Amino acid sequence: MSETNAAAEVAAPHRYTAALAADIEARWQDFWDAHGTYEAPNPSGDLAGDPEAVARPKTFVMDMFPYPSGAGLHVGHPLGYIATDVFARYHRMTGHNVLHTLGFDAFGLPAEQYAVQTGTHPRASTEANIENMRRQLRRLGLGHDKRRSFATIDPDYYKWTQWIFLQIFNSWYDPEARAARPIDTLVQQFASDERTTPDGRPWAELTEPERADTLGRYRLAYASDAPVNWCPGLGTVLANEEVTADGRSERGNFPVFKAKLRQWNMRITAYADRLLDDLDELDWPEAIKLQQRNWIGRSEGARVDFPVAEHPDAKITIFTTRQDTLFGATYMVLAPEHGLVDEIVPDAWPEGTHDVWTGGHATPAQAVDAYRKQAAAKSDVERQAEAKVKTGVFTGAYAVNPVSGERVPVFIADYVLMGYGTGAIMAVPAHDSRDFAFARAFELPVRCVVEPSDDRGTDPATWDDAFVSYDAKIVNSTGDSVSLDGLGVVEAKARITEWLESRSIGEGTVNYRLRDWLFSRQRYWGEPFPIVYDEEGVAHPLPESMLPLELPEVEDYSPRTFDPDDSATSPETPLSRNEEWVNVVLDLGDGRGPRPFRRETNTMPNWAGSCWYELRYLDPHNSERLVDPEAERYWMGPREGRPHGGVDLYVGGSEHAVLHLLYARFWSKVLFDLGYVSSVEPFHKLYNQGMIQAYVYRDGRGIAVQAAEVEERDGAYWYQGERVTRLLGKMGKSLKNAVTPDEICAEYGADTLRLYEMAMGPLDVSRPWDTRAVVGQYRLLQRLWRNVVDEGTGEVSVVDTEPDEATLRALHKAIDGVRQDMEGLRFNTAIAKITELNNHVTKVREVPRSVAEGLVLLIAPLAPHVAEELWRRLGHSGSVVHEPFPVADPEYVVDETVTCVVQVKGKVKARLEVAPSVSDEELEALALGDPAVVAALNGAGIRKVIVRAPKLVNIVPA
Repeated sequence: MSETNAAAEVAAPHRYTAALAADIEARWQDFWDAHGTYEAPNPSGDLAGDPEAVARPKTFVMDMFPYPSGAGLHVGHPLGYIATDVFARYHRMTGHNVLHTLGFDAFGLPAEQYAVQTGTHPRASTEANIENMRRQLRRLGLGHDKRRSFATIDPDYYKWTQWIFLQIFNSWYDPEARAARPIDTLVQQFASDERTTPDGRPWAELTEPERADTLGRYRLAYASDAPVNWCPGLGTVLANEEVTADGRSERGNFPVFKAKLRQWNMRITAYADRLLDDLDELDWPEAIKLQQRNWIGRSEGARVDFPVAEHPDAKITIFTTRQDTLFGATYMVLAPEHGLVDEIVPDAWPEGTHDVWTGGHATPAQAVDAYRKQAAAKSDVERQAEAKVKTGVFTGAYAVNPVSGERVPVFIADYVLMGYGTGAIMAVPAHDSRDFAFARAFELPVRCVVEPSDDRGTDPATWDDAFVSYDAKIVNSTGDSVSLDGLGVVEAKARITEWLESRSIGEGTVNYRLRDWLFSRQRYWGEPFPIVYDEEGVAHPLPESMLPLELPEVEDYSPRTFDPDDSATSPETPLSRNEEWVNVVLDLGDGRGPRPFRRETNTMPNWAGSCWYELRYLDPHNSERLVDPEAERYWMGPREGRPHGGVDLYVGGSEHAVLHLLYARFWSKVLFDLGYVSSVEPFHKLYNQGMIQAYVYRDGRGIAVQAAEVEERDGAYWYQGERVTRLLGKMGKSLKNAVTPDEICAEYGADTLRLYEMAMGPLDVSRPWDTRAVVGQYRLLQRLWRNVVDEGTGEVSVVDTEPDEATLRALHKAIDGVRQDMEGLRFNTAIAKITELNNHVTKVREVPRSVAEGLVLLIAPLAPHVAEELWRRLGHSGSVVHEPFPVADPEYVVDETVTCVVQVKGKVKARLEVAPSVSDEELEALALGDPAVVAALNGAGIRKVIVRAPKLVNIVPA
């Protein structure tokens, strides 16, 4: 402590200091815990029998699930938590029943990787991290209902995650009802012959495995052999959303390859249209809605079947949005992973095969095998990049163009992906740039079927690139039974679609970019699947009485990882090594008695627990059902302006635009369809907070150095005598620029930290951290304290007198403005208005009690500890948390006078101080009578007077 500060504390022993703040904050945090200050009552429990209380407006505020990191929090992490806390506190003070709590998304790779490295059980390290994070968050004074907190690793929680999985497994999507229905209703349709089985046999004649395979084609949760993103470096498969744009794992940055493995999937594609349509009713940022729309990727076009020559039972099905260009298809391309490739590849190259088509290989099989290995090493993004050189290889097979009867060669090429459309395309090189480049590289024919609108002509041999147009005439498109020549694109599409449907070789359809959600992980630290397999390999759901299925102990937490660059490997899960847990004898209650089963040894992805956690907040200790229906309807049910229901405010980062938000919406819709919830959508209003950034300092080697030890001299930055560079970036331990909330709380107090983070700028904008600027909010609190408490005696110094009119106007303008800012989450401008009022009060010789109390109530959501302390010192026995927020008196909000500008010939000649309510007629008379205006007119007549009361009069002389 400096000598100056020490002297100040002696002269003012009751000054607001960091030590006093720490004492105040600790006492009030203990008080809130002891008195359950933030406990939100439920209508079916606490509020039962109190209609008036149930009728109060409610507000459900949520933060996105935090992951309990071993590194703890830095000051960037609490930004959203503080913002939701301020919003929740404000709504409590405006008479709302507020639910605000925080749990922990605690399954996932970090804890498991730590376990692999140290041998520490993931639960032990995770629970220690949670306790540390709870300690740090408590110090910030967050008003959470702690009774409702939980972690996804709690068996009582993941019992219901497993239960929801079983509801999804035991459901199918009925396209006629546009909703999920129990799988038993589908079985009834098969049994009654209302729906035919795949091979036409009666349902009763199918074996149990055949029935299971049939139902698996419809179940919303199903296992299948399909191309997946295999990451040998992590020893697990990944969802598309967990692979970065450059084809590496989002976590660990390992290469990701395509491989064919049996995995669990969620049929989220069945909900594509509903996921799109319901976005319109959500109060979300347009940028997030756009990302979801683009990810779902709805497009209208046609499905077309191309027969494969010499293979009577084989056909290549493509989806195209340009069925009007069918006559221009001169070759076809399959994704290297396409299941039809092996079936159609001949033993030898057909006669007349171009050398450039073979890739230098002796047989089609050799060429296909070599190219597949080459393609597997590329990411989807790399495969779709506009590379100058297109690669591929001829399969040796030909397809038949259904409109012209022309034989067209079938290639495999990496620019076609199994994850898009059908994994096959008809190539129209004259009118698609990628096809054009491929055709040139492989000396394939190019046929113009859309008349160019420029002067290039209709001979593609003279073109430099494809011609693409949706507003042109169709040419060179006449066959034996259909002609499109002369039609526009829209007309041609309609005619060819009708023609295809009439011959049962195609149909108009809608396609989606969205793929089913890969739901398996080859890891230990995740929810076990409540699925067992009998001796015939049929999957059976565990009965609810056997839930939760808990993770067993294992000797080695690590999945078998491999050479990250070796795609020719297969996963081996940690659970598969515990034979005693895997192989069990169970009575599933199906009347067949105890039988041997094998457990599923994959685990669910870490996204599973965050797909439904908002529901557990509503009813966290219910062991009998997912959620009490009355509690769910009260907190999340549909209401006016919110037809789909959902959480009132959900705050989190925009990085979850697709992964978490899309998955949670899908689960919510399934639960709604099955009658378990009344809310179609989980989150009505979404708000993306910005990021708190920090300067990163690097030495000459490019290595980050300790930011706290960098000195600024003459506009340059120095670390231990060496000049370093500065760049604004993320805050984090690895960048050596992290500042912990504990540090700031120790130096200034939690209320100062809260105020600073909210005052830094608009909540949705990223902003740089500057520890030196924190002191500004510290001084605001010191001035507030001095306005209420005598620093010398510690006694309250306010007086019981009425404030003067200027102070009343300052108070009520602040109240009005702060209310508007609180509703709009504009906390930075709310603080500016409170600061302005506080500065005004500082100049008042004796502070009226009513003004001091108004100030305390205004700042209470933002700085709750000091507000509680001052409220108590002002003589109130109750907590400020539930005090009514001030309401502005309109009489004092409106300015007493406003300045009216008077112009003559467009030039300002006078300024009048007038009442805001002045009429046009009164204002005109005042302006024309002003001496300066009279002088400016100099006796001239008046042609026109334009009045815009109360701020403008414009006089146009004759």
